[in-house]
Amino acid sequence: MSRSRILAITTLVAAGALLAGCAALGPKHPVGNATVPQPAKSVDLDRYLGRWYEIARYEQGFQKDCDKVTADYARRDDGKISVLNACVKPNGKATSATGRAKVVDTATGAKLKVSFFGPFYGDYWVLDRAEDYSWSIVGEPSGRYLWLLAREARPGKDKVDALVARAAALGYDTSMLRMTRHD
Repeated sequence: MSRSRILAITTLVAAGALLAGCAALGPKHPVGNATVPQPAKSVDLDRYLGRWYEIARYEQGFQKDCDKVTADYARRDDGKISVLNACVKPNGKATSATGRAKVVDTATGAKLKVSFFGPFYGDYWVLDRAEDYSWSIVGEPSGRYLWLLAREARPGKDKVDALVARAAALGYDTSMLRMTRHD
């Protein structure tokens, strides 16, 4: 084996070890060592479509400091779902992101993939929902993302407390939730 080939292989192995080490130092999994829950109920997509108001979330860079957050879902002609996420930043400026979603678990309808950037899709799992579709809890397999959604912007303290309690029962660290203002 040539000296340059040995050097290239050594460099690749060292880079892999470095990346593995960095991954091990990453943020603590929000659901601790527990397994991220599977969706509790199937989802009737026609009932799930429409406007949702974000009640709380795990804060993420792409939503940093957003309030008055809404998500609108509608059927597209190609069978996918249109997604329009909107929010208001602290300076009062409204911002939005348009994407598309597709159901990947046709047996339950509770697991979708969502894309806001070309061919790149991320998981969107409806982990639980009200029987009347008045609230839902959305996450994904890594446990790093969590959204508590409702059909009304201000569902009342008792309903919010119950939604947070349900997220805790699913194993999520609810102390990490950022409550969304809708004033």
